[in-house]
Amino acid sequence: MSKTVLITGASRGIGRACAEVFAQNGYSVAINYNKSEAQALKLAQKLRESGCDADVFKADVSKSDQVNAMQAWAKERFGHIDVLINNAGISVVGLLTDLSDSQWDELRGVCLDGTVYCSRAFLPDMVRRHSGCIINISSVWGVHGASYEAAYSAVKAGIIGLTLALSKEYAPSGIRVNCIAPGVIDTDMSRCYDLEALAEETPLGRVGQPEEIAGAALFLAQAGFVTGQVLGADGGFGA
Repeated sequence: MSKTVLITGASRGIGRACAEVFAQNGYSVAINYNKSEAQALKLAQKLRESGCDADVFKADVSKSDQVNAMQAWAKERFGHIDVLINNAGISVVGLLTDLSDSQWDELRGVCLDGTVYCSRAFLPDMVRRHSGCIINISSVWGVHGASYEAAYSAVKAGIIGLTLALSKEYAPSGIRVNCIAPGVIDTDMSRCYDLEALAEETPLGRVGQPEEIAGAALFLAQAGFVTGQVLGADGGFGA
């Protein structure tokens, strides 16, 4: 029986790459999306054509009732979820003093609240099975902070704190919780930056690709004695 991964925000970027890499490695894939329906459906079709059991579910992870509905669907559709990847995220660039309440609510809701709600929804079944793995996607800015991205840095730092706490809380139940802190990755969300300049600031001399973060996620999913870790995948940017 194949293992199943559920990935939030899986219609594009890092989430899409995770879906493809896990499918290539024999996982069934549950694809979560909120707005990009056409991309999510196209991805699911591509994975099915490759022989993967894949399906999609629309849910805004900042809404706990929608997350709970997604968990119920996943349990009925796949039986259980072995790996949960909390990837859904948005960014806000600008001075903290220019941040509106609505921007903060949306940023926190998708990035941090979404990670909390999804973890809370899927952990009970993992506890019953005494098995499971949660992988949270944070950021190098959550570790080191970034000018003009104080709010984003704050929510990503919150994800790291949540990861460390949950890893201790659920290790006795056989559940592993880890985090990836990507550097600058070539995704739609990063196109607002000067990627060429950021590549020059990165010791490896380039920005990362979504598939490289997906490879890190696959490693954490399969590394049975690794928990409570923040894996920097940033080309040395945060060194």
